Amino acid sequence: MKRTILLAAMLILVTISASAQVEEEIRQRGPQTTAPVSAEAIREGNWLVGASIGNIGFNFDSDFFTLNVNPRAGYFLSDNAAIGTEIQLGLDIYDGGETFRYGLTPFARYYFPEGAAPTHRWFGEVVAGIGGSSEEDSEGDSVFSGVFGLRAGYAHFVAQNVALEAILGYTRTSADISVGSGESGLNLALGLQVYLPGR
Repeated sequence: MKRTILLAAMLILVTISASAQVEEEIRQRGPQTTAPVSAEAIREGNWLVGASIGNIGFNFDSDFFTLNVNPRAGYFLSDNAAIGTEIQLGLDIYDGGETFRYGLTPFARYYFPEGAAPTHRWFGEVVAGIGGSSEEDSEGDSVFSGVFGLRAGYAHFVAQNVALEAILGYTRTSADISVGSGESGLNLALGLQVYLPGR
């Protein structure tokens, strides 16, 4: 009986000691901020799903709120090269009305092997599609347009299949509307992308 109690007490002490060591290692190491998986995530046959958010803000003086969200999905045709489509959604709310923006822009993205690291990748992207906007209670202000753009971005992998992205781009439309990750012209967006294995 004494042996059983002694053995149980030793087992409890060893378990507590091991648990304390693991907790101390996690505390010293901190939360995971990078993952060396960039080469695996952008392989042929994988999928890309995510969204970017740009031009979010509120002006207190004029009571003007703006938000642009761009969900996307793509497929890797080969290592480093993906095609897909992005949905353009935007909303401006201001004193006296609101404007809703929409569009569909297929994209082609290429991740550059130059400057690549296990935890991050640089990429370039071209978009071409259609977009429009409509103003509340105003039939005459609805417009529809072609959308064209070039973008450059940085993907930082924070987990096995998850990357945070920063994208700088130039978007051009043939009408005076706002599309993309901000206004027509130069824009900056932040996004979260999930890379799903295809097989």
